[in-house]
Amino acid sequence: MTDTNFLGRGWSFPPTFNKSGTVEMLEDVQDIYSSLHILLTTLPGERIMQPRYGCNMQEFVFEPMDTGLQTLMLEKVETAILFYEPRIKIDSLSIDGSREWEGVLYIKLDFTVKTSNSRFNFVYPFYISEGSEISSFLYAPVNINDTL
Repeated sequence: MTDTNFLGRGWSFPPTFNKSGTVEMLEDVQDIYSSLHILLTTLPGERIMQPRYGCNMQEFVFEPMDTGLQTLMLEKVETAILFYEPRIKIDSLSIDGSREWEGVLYIKLDFTVKTSNSRFNFVYPFYISEGSEISSFLYAPVNINDTL
C-alpha cells in the first residue's frame, strides 16, 4: 500500500470550481504533474514567500540552440526539480529538438515516485518562438498567377 498523503493534494491550476461551488482538487500523480508544470512556467521572483522558486526558461528564448544551451537548460530544470519537487526521483531528462524549426522543444522527464516506486513520464513543451506556424508559408512556392 502506498502512502498517498506524501504525494499530496492541492488545488488545480488554474483554479477551477465544480458544480457544487468547491475548488477542484488534484491528488497523487496528477498533483505532481501540475506541480511540475507550475515549477517550469514560474519565473524566480514571482512568488513573494519563495523568491527562488521557479525555472527561468525564458532567458533561452532568443539564444541560438546548440548542445551547450540544451545542456544548460537541462541543468536548470534538474536543479529546480531537485529543490522544489521532493516527491520524485529523476530517472532521465532530455530535450527532443525534432520540432525546433516549428518553434518548440520538448523537455522529457522520466521519474519515479519515491513512496510507491512507480514510474511516470512528463513532457513539457517549451515554445522558443512565437508565430511558429508561419514557417510553412515562408518557404512554400508561390504561383504569381494565383495572386491575380
